[in-house]
Amino acid sequence: MSDVKAQYEAYPYPERDPKDEKTRLISGSPSHPLEIDHFIFGGQRDWSRPLRVLFAGGGTGDGLIQLAQLMTQAGKACDITYVDLSRASRKVAEERAKMRGLTSIQFETGSLLDAASYGEFDYVDCCGVLHHLPDPAEGLAALRAALAPGGGLGFMVYAPYGRSGVYPLQEAFGALFEGLSPQDRLTRAKSVMTALPAGHPFKGNPNLGDHHDSDAGFYDLLLHSQDRAFDVPDLLDVLDYTGWRLNGFTMPALYDLGRIADVPDGMKLNQQMAVAEKLRGTIKTHVGYAVPLDAAHGLAKGSNRALVPHLKGVDPRALAQAAAQGQTPKLSFAGVEAQLQLPKAAAPLLAAINGRRSLADVARDTNTDPIQFGAIWSKIERDLADWGMLLYSGILR
Repeated sequence: MSDVKAQYEAYPYPERDPKDEKTRLISGSPSHPLEIDHFIFGGQRDWSRPLRVLFAGGGTGDGLIQLAQLMTQAGKACDITYVDLSRASRKVAEERAKMRGLTSIQFETGSLLDAASYGEFDYVDCCGVLHHLPDPAEGLAALRAALAPGGGLGFMVYAPYGRSGVYPLQEAFGALFEGLSPQDRLTRAKSVMTALPAGHPFKGNPNLGDHHDSDAGFYDLLLHSQDRAFDVPDLLDVLDYTGWRLNGFTMPALYDLGRIADVPDGMKLNQQMAVAEKLRGTIKTHVGYAVPLDAAHGLAKGSNRALVPHLKGVDPRALAQAAAQGQTPKLSFAGVEAQLQLPKAAAPLLAAINGRRSLADVARDTNTDPIQFGAIWSKIERDLADWGMLLYSGILR
C-alpha cells in the first residue's frame, strides 16, 4: 500500500461526522451549481438536461454532498460518479449521502487516472488531489480525456506563499519517521511540534489552521508524503500543457494587480496575476474553473442582459440597504481585507435580484434607463463578481 493510500485509510480527510448532515450543509468552492454554470457554461446551461458529474478524488465528500443536495433542492437532475482510492474516505462520503437521502451518486473505489473508464462527464471536480499525485500533469490529462464536449473542470490546488513553513516540516518529518505507521508518525510529529521555536516560519503563519482542527488535518498538512504547491505560472503552464485553459479563479480580485499597485504598461495578464500572488502573500490555495483550450465559450458577463444574476453568501436586500445608506461593507478572504464600494444607485438593482429575474428584467422592473443600468451594473459586477459573490445562472428559472 502506498504511503498516500495508507494515510487516507487511517485518517480520512477532511474529518467529517455523517450525523452532522442533520444540522448543516458545508458549502464552498468549487462545485457549487451557480459557480459551475457561471464559470463553465457562461451562465446559460440548459438545466433541462441532467448534469453528468465526476468527483475525481472525492475524499469524505464535501463538494459531492454540496452539489448533490443543491441540485436536489433546485429540482434538477444529475448523475454523479464518485471515485477515490481510500475505502475509509468513501465510507464517510457514502454515509453522509445516506443521511441526506441522496440517491443520484454512484460510488467507486479507484484512481482518477482511470477517469475516462467511468464515462463522459459535463463537469469534473478535482479538489485537493492534483497536488498529491506523482505527476499532476498525468492527472489533468486523464480528466481531460473524461470530459464531454462543452464541459469543464473545477479544481483546487495548493499555493506556495500562504503555506510558508509547511514544506520544511514535511521534509523533516519524512526523514525522521520513514517506515513508521501513520499513527506513530502522528504521535511523534505532535511531540516535535511542541519544541518548534517561536521564530519558525510555520509558527508565524496565521493562514493555516488544519493542524488544530483534527488529527486528519494535522496529518494532511504536515505529514503528507506527496505534496507540492503551484504558483500561478506553474498552474497556468500545467493546464496549458494538458489541454486546459483557466476560465476563472473563483475570487478574481485576489489576483487583480490593479487593486494592489499601479500596473506597468504592457504587462500581460498572466504576469499580473503572478505578481499579485506574490504581493498578497497569503493565498494558500488556488480555486478555479478550467475549460478545454479549444472551448468557444468564455466567462459569464453582465453585458449579456439575458443572464440571471444571483448573490452567493449574502442577502440581496441587506446588501441593497447597505448601499442605499452609503455603507462600505468589509470583506475578509484568504487573509485579505477589502471594502465594497457600491454606489447608492445600486440599491434598487440589488434588491431586485432573486435568482429568477434576468438582468433585462431587473432593469425593467426598477425602471432603470438601459445606459444608466449598464454604468451602475458594471460597478456592481466589479465589486461583487470579482469577490465571488455575484454569479450568473438560470438554474432556478
